[in-house]
Amino acid sequence: MKVIRFKIEHEIFYGIQEEDKITKIVPEKNLKDIYNLKNEKNYFNENINIEYLKILPPVYSSKIVCVGLNYIDHAKELNMEVPPNPIIFLKPPTAIIGHNDFIVFKNNIGRVDYEGELAIVIGKACKNKKPNEVKDCILGYTILNDVTARDIQKKEGQWTRAKSYDTFSPIGPLIETEIKNPDNLKIKTFLNGKIVQNSSTSNFIFKTFELVSFISNIMTLLPGDIISTGTPPGIGPLSNNDIVEIEVENIGILRNRVKII
Repeated sequence: MKVIRFKIEHEIFYGIQEEDKITKIVPEKNLKDIYNLKNEKNYFNENINIEYLKILPPVYSSKIVCVGLNYIDHAKELNMEVPPNPIIFLKPPTAIIGHNDFIVFKNNIGRVDYEGELAIVIGKACKNKKPNEVKDCILGYTILNDVTARDIQKKEGQWTRAKSYDTFSPIGPLIETEIKNPDNLKIKTFLNGKIVQNSSTSNFIFKTFELVSFISNIMTLLPGDIISTGTPPGIGPLSNNDIVEIEVENIGILRNRVKII
Protein backbone atom coordinates (compact mmCIF):
# COMPACT_ATOMS: atom_id res chain seq x y z
CA MET A 1 0.00 0.00 0.00
CA LYS A 2 1.42 3.35 -1.06
CA VAL A 3 0.40 6.02 1.45
CA ILE A 4 0.77 9.66 0.46
CA ARG A 5 0.31 12.86 2.47
CA PHE A 6 -0.84 16.00 0.68
CA LYS A 7 -2.53 19.36 1.01
CA ILE A 8 -5.70 20.72 -0.58
CA GLU A 9 -6.14 24.43 0.11
CA HIS A 10 -5.43 24.67 3.87
CA GLU A 11 -6.22 21.09 4.92
CA ILE A 12 -3.86 18.10 5.04
CA PHE A 13 -4.93 14.60 4.02
CA TYR A 14 -3.64 11.05 3.77
CA GLY A 15 -4.57 8.81 0.88
CA ILE A 16 -3.66 5.65 -0.99
CA GLN A 17 -1.85 6.20 -4.28
CA GLU A 18 -2.88 3.93 -7.14
CA GLU A 19 -1.01 4.85 -10.33
CA ASP A 20 -1.81 8.56 -10.93
CA LYS A 21 -4.88 8.69 -8.66
CA ILE A 22 -5.36 9.15 -4.92
CA THR A 23 -8.09 7.00 -3.37
CA LYS A 24 -9.40 6.41 0.16
CA ILE A 25 -8.75 9.98 1.25
CA VAL A 26 -9.09 10.98 4.90
CA PRO A 27 -8.13 14.12 6.85
CA GLU A 28 -4.78 13.82 8.60
CA LYS A 29 -6.31 14.60 11.99
CA ASN A 30 -8.76 11.69 11.65
CA LEU A 31 -6.14 9.11 10.83
CA LYS A 32 -4.98 7.28 13.95
CA ASP A 33 -3.47 4.27 12.20
CA ILE A 34 -2.32 4.28 8.58
CA TYR A 35 -2.65 0.49 8.52
CA ASN A 36 -6.44 0.98 8.72
CA LEU A 37 -6.57 3.48 5.86
CA LYS A 38 -8.07 0.95 3.43
CA ASN A 39 -11.02 0.53 5.80
CA GLU A 40 -11.61 4.25 6.36
CA LYS A 41 -14.62 5.95 4.82
CA ASN A 42 -13.52 8.00 1.82
CA TYR A 43 -13.65 11.74 2.51
CA PHE A 44 -14.37 12.58 -1.14
CA ASN A 45 -16.84 11.00 -3.55
CA GLU A 46 -14.30 10.94 -6.37
CA ASN A 47 -10.64 10.04 -6.73
CA ILE A 48 -8.17 12.89 -7.19
CA ASN A 49 -5.49 13.17 -9.87
CA ILE A 50 -2.09 13.34 -8.20
CA GLU A 51 -0.67 15.96 -10.57
CA TYR A 52 -2.97 18.62 -9.08
CA LEU A 53 -1.86 18.06 -5.49
CA LYS A 54 0.76 19.61 -3.26
CA ILE A 55 2.62 16.52 -2.01
CA LEU A 56 3.95 16.86 1.54
CA PRO A 57 6.62 14.90 3.41
CA PRO A 58 4.89 11.61 4.25
CA VAL A 59 5.39 12.03 8.01
CA TYR A 60 6.38 14.65 10.54
CA SER A 61 9.18 13.15 12.60
CA SER A 62 10.42 13.89 16.10
CA LYS A 63 13.86 12.89 14.81
CA ILE A 64 15.73 11.51 11.83
CA VAL A 65 18.33 8.91 12.74
CA CYS A 66 20.87 8.44 9.96
CA VAL A 67 23.38 5.66 9.44
CA GLY A 68 26.82 6.38 8.02
CA LEU A 69 28.91 3.97 5.94
CA ASN A 70 26.38 1.14 5.61
CA TYR A 71 27.12 -0.12 2.09
CA ILE A 72 29.96 -2.54 1.44
CA ASP A 73 30.57 -1.00 -1.99
CA HIS A 74 30.65 2.51 -0.51
CA ALA A 75 33.22 1.44 2.11
CA LYS A 76 35.38 0.04 -0.69
CA GLU A 77 34.97 3.27 -2.68
CA LEU A 78 36.28 5.26 0.30
CA ASN A 79 38.93 2.65 1.15
CA MET A 80 37.54 2.47 4.68
CA GLU A 81 37.22 -0.46 7.04
CA VAL A 82 33.78 -1.85 7.80
CA PRO A 83 32.68 -0.45 11.20
CA PRO A 84 32.04 -2.94 14.03
CA ASN A 85 28.74 -1.22 14.91
CA PRO A 86 26.42 1.12 12.99
CA ILE A 87 27.63 4.73 12.91
CA ILE A 88 24.63 6.91 13.67
CA PHE A 89 23.88 10.62 13.79
CA LEU A 90 20.77 12.81 13.99
CA LYS A 91 19.20 15.31 11.65
CA PRO A 92 16.55 17.74 12.93
CA PRO A 93 12.94 17.64 11.70
CA THR A 94 13.37 21.27 10.56
CA ALA A 95 15.56 19.93 7.72
CA ILE A 96 12.64 18.02 6.21
CA ILE A 97 11.13 19.00 2.86
CA GLY A 98 8.93 17.04 0.47
CA HIS A 99 8.86 15.77 -3.08
CA ASN A 100 9.40 18.56 -5.67
CA ASP A 101 10.44 21.06 -2.98
CA PHE A 102 13.67 23.06 -3.36
CA ILE A 103 16.96 22.18 -1.67
CA VAL A 104 18.17 25.68 -0.76
CA PHE A 105 21.57 26.76 0.53
CA LYS A 106 23.92 29.74 0.44
CA ASN A 107 26.86 29.79 -1.93
CA ASN A 108 29.34 30.41 0.92
CA ILE A 109 29.14 26.97 2.58
CA GLY A 110 31.22 25.18 -0.04
CA ARG A 111 30.49 21.83 -1.64
CA VAL A 112 27.07 20.32 -0.96
CA ASP A 113 26.43 16.67 -1.90
CA TYR A 114 23.44 14.45 -2.61
CA GLU A 115 23.18 11.07 -0.83
CA GLY A 116 20.35 8.79 -1.94
CA GLU A 117 19.02 6.50 0.80
CA LEU A 118 16.28 4.07 1.73
CA ALA A 119 14.47 5.28 4.86
CA ILE A 120 12.51 3.30 7.45
CA VAL A 121 9.31 4.84 8.87
CA ILE A 122 8.49 3.87 12.45
CA GLY A 123 4.82 3.10 13.12
CA LYS A 124 4.78 2.16 16.80
CA ALA A 125 6.91 3.13 19.79
CA CYS A 126 10.02 0.99 19.72
CA LYS A 127 12.39 0.50 22.67
CA ASN A 128 14.92 -2.21 23.56
CA LYS A 129 13.86 -4.53 20.75
CA LYS A 130 15.74 -7.49 19.34
CA PRO A 131 16.07 -7.73 15.53
CA ASN A 132 13.36 -10.39 15.36
CA GLU A 133 10.98 -8.13 17.32
CA VAL A 134 11.15 -4.89 15.30
CA LYS A 135 9.06 -5.76 12.24
CA ASP A 136 5.84 -4.87 14.04
CA CYS A 137 7.28 -1.41 14.85
CA ILE A 138 7.87 -0.53 11.19
CA LEU A 139 5.09 1.24 9.33
CA GLY A 140 6.83 1.15 5.96
CA TYR A 141 9.60 2.61 3.84
CA THR A 142 10.28 5.84 1.97
CA ILE A 143 13.21 7.67 0.32
CA LEU A 144 15.53 10.26 1.85
CA ASN A 145 18.23 12.49 0.39
CA ASP A 146 20.84 13.01 3.11
CA VAL A 147 22.07 16.35 1.72
CA THR A 148 25.47 17.17 3.22
CA ALA A 149 27.71 20.24 3.31
CA ARG A 150 30.85 18.23 2.59
CA ASP A 151 33.49 20.91 3.21
CA ILE A 152 32.00 21.68 6.62
CA GLN A 153 31.80 17.98 7.49
CA LYS A 154 35.48 17.46 6.66
CA LYS A 155 36.60 20.60 8.47
CA GLU A 156 34.69 20.03 11.70
CA GLY A 157 35.10 16.27 12.02
CA GLN A 158 31.59 15.83 13.41
CA TRP A 159 28.53 15.98 11.23
CA THR A 160 25.79 17.96 12.94
CA ARG A 161 26.15 21.33 11.20
CA ALA A 162 26.94 19.79 7.81
CA LYS A 163 23.78 17.67 7.86
CA SER A 164 21.29 19.95 9.59
CA TYR A 165 20.64 22.96 7.36
CA ASP A 166 17.01 23.65 6.52
CA THR A 167 15.95 21.68 3.40
CA PHE A 168 18.78 19.13 3.82
CA SER A 169 16.39 16.19 4.34
CA PRO A 170 14.09 15.74 1.35
CA ILE A 171 11.76 12.81 2.15
CA GLY A 172 9.09 11.07 0.11
CA PRO A 173 7.17 10.97 -2.03
CA LEU A 174 5.21 8.32 -0.09
CA ILE A 175 5.34 5.44 2.36
CA GLU A 176 5.23 1.91 0.98
CA THR A 177 3.83 -0.38 3.69
CA GLU A 178 4.21 -3.69 1.86
CA ILE A 179 7.94 -4.16 1.22
CA LYS A 180 8.65 -7.86 1.68
CA ASN A 181 12.45 -7.64 1.80
CA PRO A 182 13.94 -4.18 2.44
CA ASP A 183 17.42 -5.74 2.27
CA ASN A 184 17.15 -6.46 -1.45
CA LEU A 185 15.96 -3.28 -3.21
CA LYS A 186 17.58 -1.53 -6.15
CA ILE A 187 18.53 2.07 -5.39
CA LYS A 188 19.58 4.67 -7.95
CA THR A 189 20.27 8.40 -7.96
CA PHE A 190 20.03 10.56 -11.07
CA LEU A 191 21.56 14.03 -11.42
CA ASN A 192 19.99 15.97 -14.28
CA GLY A 193 18.94 12.66 -15.81
CA LYS A 194 22.37 11.00 -15.56
CA ILE A 195 22.71 8.02 -13.24
CA VAL A 196 25.28 8.71 -10.50
CA GLN A 197 24.45 6.09 -7.86
CA ASN A 198 23.46 2.53 -8.70
CA SER A 199 23.44 -0.17 -6.04
CA SER A 200 21.19 -2.43 -3.98
CA THR A 201 20.30 -2.63 -0.32
CA SER A 202 21.63 -6.20 -0.54
CA ASN A 203 24.99 -4.43 -0.04
CA PHE A 204 23.98 -3.25 3.44
CA ILE A 205 26.62 -3.89 6.08
CA PHE A 206 23.97 -3.78 8.81
CA LYS A 207 20.56 -5.07 7.72
CA THR A 208 17.28 -3.23 8.23
CA PHE A 209 16.04 -5.02 11.35
CA GLU A 210 19.54 -4.93 12.89
CA LEU A 211 19.56 -1.14 12.51
CA VAL A 212 16.16 -0.65 14.10
CA SER A 213 17.10 -2.93 17.00
CA PHE A 214 20.47 -1.25 17.54
CA ILE A 215 18.95 2.24 17.61
CA SER A 216 16.00 1.19 19.79
CA ASN A 217 18.48 0.07 22.44
CA ILE A 218 19.90 3.61 22.52
CA MET A 219 16.83 5.80 22.17
CA THR A 220 13.08 5.35 22.06
CA LEU A 221 11.78 5.46 18.50
CA LEU A 222 8.38 7.14 18.19
CA PRO A 223 5.68 6.86 15.53
CA GLY A 224 6.71 8.91 12.50
CA ASP A 225 10.44 8.75 13.27
CA ILE A 226 12.72 8.11 10.33
CA ILE A 227 15.79 5.88 10.15
CA SER A 228 17.85 6.57 7.03
CA THR A 229 19.93 3.53 6.16
CA GLY A 230 23.05 5.02 4.54
CA THR A 231 24.10 5.83 0.98
CA PRO A 232 25.73 3.71 -1.73
CA PRO A 233 28.82 4.80 -3.72
CA GLY A 234 28.70 7.67 -6.19
CA ILE A 235 27.99 10.67 -3.96
CA GLY A 236 28.77 14.01 -5.57
CA PRO A 237 28.20 17.77 -5.55
CA LEU A 238 25.07 19.76 -6.33
CA SER A 239 24.96 22.94 -8.42
CA ASN A 240 22.34 25.64 -8.88
CA ASN A 241 19.23 24.42 -10.76
CA ASP A 242 20.30 20.77 -10.60
CA ILE A 243 17.51 18.22 -10.46
CA VAL A 244 18.31 15.25 -8.22
CA GLU A 245 16.09 12.15 -8.36
CA ILE A 246 16.40 9.13 -6.09
CA GLU A 247 14.65 5.94 -7.14
CA VAL A 248 14.11 2.98 -4.83
CA GLU A 249 12.56 -0.21 -6.15
CA ASN A 250 8.86 -0.67 -5.27
CA ILE A 251 8.65 2.79 -3.68
CA GLY A 252 9.05 5.40 -6.41
CA ILE A 253 11.11 8.49 -7.16
CA LEU A 254 11.92 11.42 -4.87
CA ARG A 255 12.66 14.52 -6.96
CA ASN A 256 14.04 17.90 -5.86
CA ARG A 257 15.60 20.92 -7.52
CA VAL A 258 18.54 22.91 -6.13
CA LYS A 259 18.48 26.63 -5.46
CA ILE A 260 21.70 28.38 -4.38
CA ILE A 261 21.15 31.84 -2.94
